[in-house]
Amino acid sequence: MSCFRAENLSLHFGGLKAVDSVSFAVEKGEILSIIGPNGAGKSSIFNLISRLYEPTAGRLYFEDQDITEEPPYGIAKLGIARTFQNIELFENATVLSNLLVGRHRHSTTSLWQELLFLPNVRRDEKAHRRRVEQVIDFLDLAAHRDKLISGLPYGVRKVIELARALCTEPKLILLDEPSSGLNVEETDDMSFWIRDMKTELGITVLMVEHDMTLVNRVSDRVIALNYGKVLAMGAPAEVQAHPDVVAAYLGT
Repeated sequence: MSCFRAENLSLHFGGLKAVDSVSFAVEKGEILSIIGPNGAGKSSIFNLISRLYEPTAGRLYFEDQDITEEPPYGIAKLGIARTFQNIELFENATVLSNLLVGRHRHSTTSLWQELLFLPNVRRDEKAHRRRVEQVIDFLDLAAHRDKLISGLPYGVRKVIELARALCTEPKLILLDEPSSGLNVEETDDMSFWIRDMKTELGITVLMVEHDMTLVNRVSDRVIALNYGKVLAMGAPAEVQAHPDVVAAYLGT
């Protein structure tokens, strides 16, 4: 059983085919990267999986369950988390508060119980904080725990967004250009964490990325897209050497 699969997935904006009958599967415990030039349809596929867009055609399956009609909040509850190319954090809240937002899908208490701060609410709060602290340790964020997001550099914010996604305890995580805007050292750290998410946390990873050094370091397989179509699929070196992929990046 694959962790996730797309079957004949399409997204059209009028006459523009952003995604054109794309099919692929992500195996459990795999790191699969999607590469391609700007406008190839990579982020559109993420928006379809996240249910931010409605597919024109095709089906989406997570652990053999059809999720094509699932609402966005249902996707998170199923165990699919996502980061964004453009960081989406609460600027005037602390790192800890931002990470606790990621625990929302695990909440088991009602509003009236929380208003009264009943014993079960206190138990849940302790459990959520323990999980957040584990993620803070995993990503070396202890020095920033109580700082406001607005005062932190871009590279740290990028890691915090990843941390918030991990706080949801996902089975599948969608990483949208995780190295975008990072320097070489920060990208090195990101590559270690992505591999550790697979080996230590058992998370399946689907990644969109332009940095081919990062792709080669962490990916088990790669899919190359151009104009919404799949050009090649396979091992990183095999895909990068494919004539159609070379032509898409460099021209013929």
